[in-house]
Amino acid sequence: MSNLTLMIVLLAVLAITYQLGLVRTRQIAGHNATLRMHSRPHHYGVMVGLWTVLPAFFIFIIWSWSAPWALNQLLIAQLPEHIVNDPQELRVAIRRISNLAANFGIVSEAATWEIQAATFLSDARQLSQTLMLALMTTVAAAGALYGYRSISPLYRARNHIEKILQIVLVICSSIAVLTTLGIVLSMVGESLRFFSFVSPMDFFFGTTWNPRFSTAGVGEGSLTGDQGSFGMLPLLAGTFLIALVAMSVAIPLGLLAAIYLAEYASPKMRATAKPIIEMLAGIPTIVYGFFALVTVGPFLSMLGAHIGLDIRATSALTAGVVMGIMIIPFISSLSDDIITQVPKSLRDGSLGLGATKSETIRKVVLPAALPGIVGAILLGASRAIGETMIVVLAAGNSPSLTANPFEAVSTITVTIVNQLTGDNDFASPQSLVAFALGLTLFAITLILNVIALVIVRKYREQYE
Repeated sequence: MSNLTLMIVLLAVLAITYQLGLVRTRQIAGHNATLRMHSRPHHYGVMVGLWTVLPAFFIFIIWSWSAPWALNQLLIAQLPEHIVNDPQELRVAIRRISNLAANFGIVSEAATWEIQAATFLSDARQLSQTLMLALMTTVAAAGALYGYRSISPLYRARNHIEKILQIVLVICSSIAVLTTLGIVLSMVGESLRFFSFVSPMDFFFGTTWNPRFSTAGVGEGSLTGDQGSFGMLPLLAGTFLIALVAMSVAIPLGLLAAIYLAEYASPKMRATAKPIIEMLAGIPTIVYGFFALVTVGPFLSMLGAHIGLDIRATSALTAGVVMGIMIIPFISSLSDDIITQVPKSLRDGSLGLGATKSETIRKVVLPAALPGIVGAILLGASRAIGETMIVVLAAGNSPSLTANPFEAVSTITVTIVNQLTGDNDFASPQSLVAFALGLTLFAITLILNVIALVIVRKYREQYE
């Protein structure tokens, strides 16, 4: 039975036990007219369903996590000694045996001991699946019986459900926090390894980006070959240059669109135009990158030739313009929601004093909504700094320290992609630098997001 089928079965069991609990609650409530039930019938139904499904689901999670390790240890015990003693051969053998057990093809003809081990692994997997299903069935039946028999007028089903939901919410929040913490710690660890090869001063303040091929030697920190230059400033300059062009496009277009939709558009126009604008946010970034490469870039190059400017088809301007179009719905939608939340009494007071509609917008509405608008702009800026696919296709991938938007540049995100693709040794500075760049980019976007959230929170506290 596949995991998807098992989850569907658990949901079906949840629905059945919910109905059983519901019926049982109504029967008890009908027989005890003088004693009211503590909770509503659906609370008892949910309680029975949770007692049935949750223990079985926890067994599934624990079994799925521990069974592969246990099966791997049992498989190793079946292999020849000379294979077990060689870590490289052991990894290859386990991979080949796993493919054989799953009826996948292997490169060469399988040895007799490999076929025997594959048969053992296949039988062990089937036995593990059977034991898991038997244990889950037993626990689910016991939980259903306990929940069914626990229904009584004095049983606080609603309180128990709320505690369970609170625990689930805490677990989900903890997973999100721990995932973020794990990502940061992994980047910090690899970044420290990188800084054992390259000085932090050379990395953060270097003006040349030219990492050359090198491989890790036998000793810790030893290298063969020239490791090149790892100055981050050209990448940082390219990142901020493209983000500046993008925001120069997105801020006026998005803000003006928000003002029109919030203050001037009719309800019908607003209901039609706002979803269309927000559809821009749903277009995959690879499509934007292709659009920039085949349409916007050649158009800007041709336009520059007509007015006497040398604009490359793949340049910071091309990537920035298309990225700005992509960011328009972020600024437009957030700013529109913020402007519409400005109290109507402020508008009425301004109009009552004789101000025109445009004067009211400029001198009353926009100043009142300014903190929220600034927050939307900062969130859009962090989105622009972290964009990858548009820059990969449209920026030219030339890590040069320049402020000319008509030239090709490279960004931090593009360089991370370049350094982590190919056949580079992951112990070399050429690959480890991607983690240092990622950590720097994470710090920049985190600062922008924190500033945006602080400003938005201040705005919401003022008007909610």
